[in-house]
Amino acid sequence: MFGLGWSEMLVIGIVALIVIGPKDLPGLFRSIGQFTGKARMMAREFSRAMEQAANESGVKDVSNTLKAAANPQQFGVDKIKEAAGATKGPATQALSAERQAQKEKLSEAMANAAIERKAREAEDAAIAAGAPPPPPPPKIPKAEE
Repeated sequence: MFGLGWSEMLVIGIVALIVIGPKDLPGLFRSIGQFTGKARMMAREFSRAMEQAANESGVKDVSNTLKAAANPQQFGVDKIKEAAGATKGPATQALSAERQAQKEKLSEAMANAAIERKAREAEDAAIAAGAPPPPPPPKIPKAEE
């Protein structure tokens, strides 16, 4: 509320208590509350009147039409892009396939590294416990290129 923190409101309350006095303070708070209520009521009434005027003048219909025009599914923007040649070309598709292959290689390498790390941790735990080390885990087969 107006950027006031609790400490500022406490100071204002103490000053009001000293200046106005404890006898008149409840009446002041009541009148402030009534004024605030009237101001809020007037703001709501003004907002409703403006909305009603906009509805009567057709602004809402224009707004709905503009929102519908901004919807790419409704006006088939994808088809327009295809007709204009703004879709993915062969160079972009080749680059996408190359990036997908790199992603698969990285995923495979990370999976193998994680398997090896877990195997080392299990081996270290087994050595610390005095048990024989477990057999090595199978590696993930490489993807064909």
